[in-house]
Amino acid sequence: AAGGDGCGAGSSPAGPLGQAGSQGREQAGLETVLPAPTEEPNSTDSAKAPKVNCEERNITGIDRFTLQILNVSQDLMEFLNPNSSDCTLVLFYTPWCRFSASLAPHFNSLPRAFPTLRFLALDASQHSSLSTRFGTVAVPNILLFQGAKPMARFNHTDRTLETLKDFIFNQTGIEAKSDVTVTEEDWEGPLPSVLTKGIDWLLLFSLLFLASFVMYATVRTESIRWLIPGQEHEHQE
Repeated sequence: AAGGDGCGAGSSPAGPLGQAGSQGREQAGLETVLPAPTEEPNSTDSAKAPKVNCEERNITGIDRFTLQILNVSQDLMEFLNPNSSDCTLVLFYTPWCRFSASLAPHFNSLPRAFPTLRFLALDASQHSSLSTRFGTVAVPNILLFQGAKPMARFNHTDRTLETLKDFIFNQTGIEAKSDVTVTEEDWEGPLPSVLTKGIDWLLLFSLLFLASFVMYATVRTESIRWLIPGQEHEHQE
C-alpha cells in the first residue's frame, strides 16, 4: 500500500511502501522480498521464464475452490510446507480497513481463477508476530510463498482481479482461467467486504496512561509545594 492506499497493520501507523507501475503483462506492482536470480539482459528466454517455479497441486476430486481464513489460534507456518515447492498467496488484512474491504471480493475470486494454487488470509491485528516477521507495516499486504519462503510482494495500489492475475502470472507463469469474474458471492465472503467497527485498545490505553500521568504529576507537584519551607505560610496568608 502506498500514497494513503493502506491502513496500519494492527494498531501501528501505516508506513509508506513503494509504488510500481504496470502495462499489460508487465510486472504488476512487484516488490521482490528476496533477491531475484541474475538474468542475462540479452536473453529473451530468461525474461519470459517464471520467477517462481510452483508445483501445482492435484485438484482431482475438489469441487469448490475457496479462500481459507486463519483464526487467531492458527499459525501460518502450520499451513506452509517448507519441504515442498507448492505456492500459496497469503493476504494480511484487517476487518476495519476500508482498503482491505474493497480488495476482499477480488481476492475471494482468485481461488477459482487459479485452482492449482492455495490462498490464505489472516487478520494482521491478531497475528502481530507474523506481521513483524514479514515486514507487514500496512494492510492489505499480499505475499507469494513457495513452501514456507516468501518470494514476492504485491505492491500495486490498483488491487483488482486483473492486476492480481497479472502478478501471479508474472511470478509463476501460471495462466488464470479466463471465465472467472467477481460475483455477488465474492462480495459476501469468505473475506468480509463490509467494514467491522472495532476499538483501538492501544490508543485507549495510551490515553488512560497519559491521563493517569497528568493526575499523578499534579498531585505530586502539590505535595512538593507543601514540603518547601515558606510555601505553606504563603498559602495560609
